[in-house]
Amino acid sequence: MLVRIVGLGPGDPGLLTIGALDALRAVRRAVALLAPPDLTGYLERNGVEIVRGMVDDPALLVRGSGDEIGRFARRIDGTGGDAALGLGVLGNPLSDFPGLPPLLRALEARGIATEIVPGMPHATLSAAIAMPLVPLPPQSAHYSWDDLVEIMARLRMGCPWDREQTHRTLVPYLIEETYEVVEAIEISHLEGLCEELGDLLLQIVFHAQLATEVGTFGIADVVDALANKMVRRHPHVFGDAVIEDVDAQWRNWERLKALEKTGRQRQSRLDGIPKHLGALQRGQRMQEKASRVGFDWPNVEGVLEKLAEELRELAEARRERQDDPRVREELGDVFFSLVNLARALGIDAETAMREANEKFYRRFAFMEERAAAEGKSLSDLSLDELEELWQLAKA
Repeated sequence: MLVRIVGLGPGDPGLLTIGALDALRAVRRAVALLAPPDLTGYLERNGVEIVRGMVDDPALLVRGSGDEIGRFARRIDGTGGDAALGLGVLGNPLSDFPGLPPLLRALEARGIATEIVPGMPHATLSAAIAMPLVPLPPQSAHYSWDDLVEIMARLRMGCPWDREQTHRTLVPYLIEETYEVVEAIEISHLEGLCEELGDLLLQIVFHAQLATEVGTFGIADVVDALANKMVRRHPHVFGDAVIEDVDAQWRNWERLKALEKTGRQRQSRLDGIPKHLGALQRGQRMQEKASRVGFDWPNVEGVLEKLAEELRELAEARRERQDDPRVREELGDVFFSLVNLARALGIDAETAMREANEKFYRRFAFMEERAAAEGKSLSDLSLDELEELWQLAKA
């Protein structure tokens, strides 16, 4: 016998998560505690048989009445066999069902297996569902973390664009917002940084809301997992471990990561570095990890010699006029050696490249402005004239 305890959300059929509906369809029969008629009707139209009469007082069962829980457990046990039954509760069973712990103990005592399927917490949108949506307070109002979570949930309810989004469609916006944070930091625009961090936070809350709607996880799970990870990986701060210096901290960090579930699943120390990082940044992260096990040049001179070697191999590949893949491979080795040189010099290669791009942009824009001031475009100028403008831009 299996009892699947499923969160029904705030009570509106439109807010029942896909995961919750699928879980109830799979068991086919369910008791729906305190569910409004619209919701029970919706479940029945979607292939879930609503079982009535198994609970004398649903409110007492929800609150955790020992007598009511005992009667319910006996009735379930009396059905016998390998049948499964759903128990739908408003909100999220983990936060909105006070009777959950005693019910689990009562079912376990009778050898009845249980599963829990989360739903949208009742408190998140209960007020918004009970009454028409009202305008949000003016922008000068101060909002809390809970307000932000509710705003995101309401956007998913009422905004056509937000309703269409998925984890995958949001990826470009997540990347864009991350780079806008980086840009605000690099130009030291602190007011802009505050706004851009908010935009990035919205992406995190958005993804958590999508997961909440299918019963996978919620924003509270994200926060809880992060806090646990930080405490676990900093025993010198939250425990009695002693860390001598930054290098020792890095070694301890890698050791603790390797002991975690994701770390145990990795076959290489280099696993876990996102493949979608910029190529320069990913190369530098891989080199840093390799360096921590001693696989590194002893000094900068060794890196410079390797760079010279790679440049010779690139020149040789070009002289032999081999196919493009060979030349591309050797050019890649040159880039990789340049990243190694940046790391040896204590420079972030990705940042250095971005700064070089910006420098080129400023100089090229200067050339365009000077040419336009003379009624010309750059394409009208000779190579010598372009070089003259370039030198002027550098000056």
